[in-house]
Amino acid sequence: MLTGKNTIVEHLQPQLTLLRKNRAMSVLPEAFGRFDGDPLKQKTPYFIRIVSTALAKRRLLIAQPFAMVLGILAYRSARFEPSPYALGAVMLAIVMTLFIVRRSGSLLPAIALVLGFWAGFSLLYVNGALFGTNMLYGVVYGKFSARVDAIHSNDGQKARLIISNIVPLEKGARAPPLRRARIMVPADNLADIGDIISASMRLYKVPGPVVPGGYDSQFHSYFDGIGAFGSATGPVSLLKRSGEIDFFRFVADIRTAIGKRIDLTLKPPAAAIARALIIGDQGQIDQKVRANLAAAGLAHVLAISGLHLSLVAGGVFAAMRMLLCASYVVGQRLNVKKTAAIFGIAAALIYLALSGAGVSAIRATLMLLLVFGAVLAGRRALTMRNVAFAAIFVILVDPSSVFRPGFQLSFAAVIALIGVYEGYRGDLAPIAKGWFKHFLHTFGTIALTSLIAGAATALFAAYHFQQTAPLGVLGNIVAIPIVAFVVLPSALISVLLMPFGFEPLFLKIMGWGIERIIDLAAYVSSLSAGMVSAPLLNPYALLIGFAALAWFAFFEGRERFVSLPVALVLLILFATSPSPDILVADSTKAIAVRQSDGLALISGRANSFAVRAWSKAYIEPIAARTEEKSCDIVGCYITRDRFSLALVKTRDGFEEDCQLADLVITRIKAPQSCSGATQVIDKSDLEQKGVHWGFWTGDKFMLRAAITDIFRPWRPKYPDR
Repeated sequence: MLTGKNTIVEHLQPQLTLLRKNRAMSVLPEAFGRFDGDPLKQKTPYFIRIVSTALAKRRLLIAQPFAMVLGILAYRSARFEPSPYALGAVMLAIVMTLFIVRRSGSLLPAIALVLGFWAGFSLLYVNGALFGTNMLYGVVYGKFSARVDAIHSNDGQKARLIISNIVPLEKGARAPPLRRARIMVPADNLADIGDIISASMRLYKVPGPVVPGGYDSQFHSYFDGIGAFGSATGPVSLLKRSGEIDFFRFVADIRTAIGKRIDLTLKPPAAAIARALIIGDQGQIDQKVRANLAAAGLAHVLAISGLHLSLVAGGVFAAMRMLLCASYVVGQRLNVKKTAAIFGIAAALIYLALSGAGVSAIRATLMLLLVFGAVLAGRRALTMRNVAFAAIFVILVDPSSVFRPGFQLSFAAVIALIGVYEGYRGDLAPIAKGWFKHFLHTFGTIALTSLIAGAATALFAAYHFQQTAPLGVLGNIVAIPIVAFVVLPSALISVLLMPFGFEPLFLKIMGWGIERIIDLAAYVSSLSAGMVSAPLLNPYALLIGFAALAWFAFFEGRERFVSLPVALVLLILFATSPSPDILVADSTKAIAVRQSDGLALISGRANSFAVRAWSKAYIEPIAARTEEKSCDIVGCYITRDRFSLALVKTRDGFEEDCQLADLVITRIKAPQSCSGATQVIDKSDLEQKGVHWGFWTGDKFMLRAAITDIFRPWRPKYPDR
């Protein structure tokens, strides 16, 4: 028998020597769990050691959605569409390599990540082949019949319909080569999903981004199968009422009925927010109220997400658990917790259907399904692996959603919250006791959660919405209890009572809570006015934020927080963008030029959509048209302290202006000689590349176009291309 510490070490010495010779720590462990490393932690690079530790804890799955997103980003950045044969050949090669090295502890994780990357690279191509459409490049007029696929939005006056099977009713007319289109029609006597309608319509191309790096309607419309926008130019007639049983129509009818009941009981702006919280319709929310909520850090209250679904499904779970426990017989014969979890799953799915199934709602529902599934299986519920499963599902179903703000904000918040709380074991109220301890713990948790989620989403909110919420913690500490204990419980009870007609009382209670939140948002917004201005960020900001989130999610312990200061430094060095000196709209005549006191129009209307979007995106007002320009019949010549530019209206103006101006802007085709003499933005540039941004560097303009991938399938195919 071996006794004593020295005797045991001497007995194990041969095995330990063998382990050192194998240098097991110098190679990565197998993909999903076996860790054959050296227990003595030999001298290996620190990065390799922490990666090995993370892989040993089966965290490779967490890295997979990030690899897929990276592949999607690579596909999006390509100038031309990849060959399907090349995509298939590379995928086959990766799968064969994965099979060959399946027993290699060092190569398997790397090959698995490459497979995830290439799957992401191929996803958008496959999605486009299945659901994409031709994109209209001109304007089409005519009388058409069409099937109503969905009601996109309805503000009570105008409704946006998604239509398909667009057939011309005029003899000799050709059908536009579109899978679907989105048209605006009067909201009265609105058709239902599945109905066949007819109307005189004007169809036009889907607009591109209004600023470089902004939301790209053409990209997202293509993957939704929408190839044109439009409007009804005459009365809309119902040709055929749908007689088929359609689940989506059934859900839409229920949502419409709930919306009407809300409007009968509540008044704006409370009614609009109640519609947003119950049926996911934000179309009627006043813009001032929306801005106040965003400034107070409460914009997330409007979007049905984890907060709403957790409270509703979790409330149903808790209520059913207490109800079942009230009966001794039921408690003995059923597993009360698992039975209540089934009711929680049902509540989450019903709420998802009523909400319109936005990206944040889908993500939250998937997380809840995994949580309740873990309850049914008797396993741990909230883990980063569950976040990875939810992300992979969303990416597979709708890969283009990774470019939407909802996807980025939703997953950034949940990754940060789970990452912090899975390593936190402290007490938020260590000194207090009794009810006061519970009180401090509740509000301390709300404050900490708000701080974490606000910090995680700040970068994405600043990039997409140019918004910051410096007092967001204050707004959430007061508002979240009202949402949790007044607004959402009243909403749930009112919906349950609607079939019986007894909902007005609880809708009024809900409305009272909403009014208090609106008042709070206005107050917090006034306190935070002028505190912090969102920086102007370029697309590199999103890449840096993506990399920081990937590092934070994959690693555990103190190592995960290394990404935060590194990301901050990189953002300061590479992700900020200067304010523009010139902005040129594509579809309107709006042109804004920087003067000594800010941007001002030299062409176009101050209240146009493009100008309002520019003012919001670059966080500065754009003054009305200035008369400081010299114009004649062929064009205008504008001089500023640092540069000059010419607006050419006819071909006669090119000869002189191309020699004098630092930049020539024209909505006709410019001659090649002009492009050789100075910088030019002409008709072709504006049609195909959209809005142009310019910054004067001292000797020339640094120009950026809103559209740089003109050869991709989501761009209109112009005849000269």
